[in-house]
Amino acid sequence: MGTIDIALLGDIILDAPEPDHWLSGIAPVTRAADVAIGHLEVPHTDRGQEMKGDVPAPGANPDHLDALARAGIDALSMAGNHMSDCGAIGIADTVDRLDTLGIAHCGAGQDLAQARQPAILERDGRRIALLSYNCVGPEISWATADRAGSAYVHVQATDGGPSRPQAELGDIDPASLTQMAQDIAAARAIADLVIVALHKGITHRSADLAPYERPLAQAAIDAGADIVASHHAHIVRGIEIYRGKPIYHGLGNGVVVTHALSPAQDHPARKEWAERRKTMFGFEPDPAYTLAPFHPEAVNGMIGRVRWHADGRIEAGFTSIWSEAPGRPIIPDAQTAGDVAAYIDRIGQKAGLAPLPAGMMWAAEE
Repeated sequence: MGTIDIALLGDIILDAPEPDHWLSGIAPVTRAADVAIGHLEVPHTDRGQEMKGDVPAPGANPDHLDALARAGIDALSMAGNHMSDCGAIGIADTVDRLDTLGIAHCGAGQDLAQARQPAILERDGRRIALLSYNCVGPEISWATADRAGSAYVHVQATDGGPSRPQAELGDIDPASLTQMAQDIAAARAIADLVIVALHKGITHRSADLAPYERPLAQAAIDAGADIVASHHAHIVRGIEIYRGKPIYHGLGNGVVVTHALSPAQDHPARKEWAERRKTMFGFEPDPAYTLAPFHPEAVNGMIGRVRWHADGRIEAGFTSIWSEAPGRPIIPDAQTAGDVAAYIDRIGQKAGLAPLPAGMMWAAEE
């Protein structure tokens, strides 16, 4: 048995033509990895009915999932605030296409039991389990015994209302935390490595971690997870090493290209949100980033990198990525890669995390 190299991508939205082009800047890393995992943010379907309860994302072209296979993506977490935006049909169409492509997936299904099932990958005689949870709502998107949706951890809104992405989220529901721990223990029993994907955090805000984020991620490690990979904020966060295990508190945008956040559109709710989020989170997008109109600092990103050695030892790092206009991520030159790494270290310390250990920034070819 040898070392297994794992690459971790953040949010993926391929809601623009030519998906291979948007992936091409980082595909050399994902293809070279033994296992490449990302988070699929939206359903890929041309069917379904728009769900009410959150600002809905449009379904992306199902054919665009094929580009993920060509880029070497092996597995996708799916539990997030937009996966139910086209209803049960949207989830079913996405799952069916992923199954056809041979891309493993977890976190969403036609009921809660399906959504809680781990994806299993086998490499070099060893098994990797991937679990996925939506921690930000909206609650209407969560799966139940008789409703399609996402697996979830219920983090309660401080205003007493339902859990939802625009709310301030506070306490973690104990029963929900126990359910996650049980899932991790079950996965631990059948796999040699357990990765937990958490859709968590405060969107579009530099550095900040919500009070629940570190306790939740640490609880996953305590329950038996080896790696925690987080997404949702659409801006990178810091990295924490807890009990020798890596917690990527926010991988940032993996590949996000979409017209859904443009103010120049006919959809009233999306148009209103495109403007309101700038006021809520205090930023003005760079107008050159027409397909990724996020916080200006969101151009900084990373691919989480893990070497899983034959003796079970985990070595964690990251490869810097940079988004060029209008929203294509690339592997930058050495100077820019170093600047991105310094940014990740700086915003992690600002959020109360320890300085990054030396040697965590890996070149793309490492």
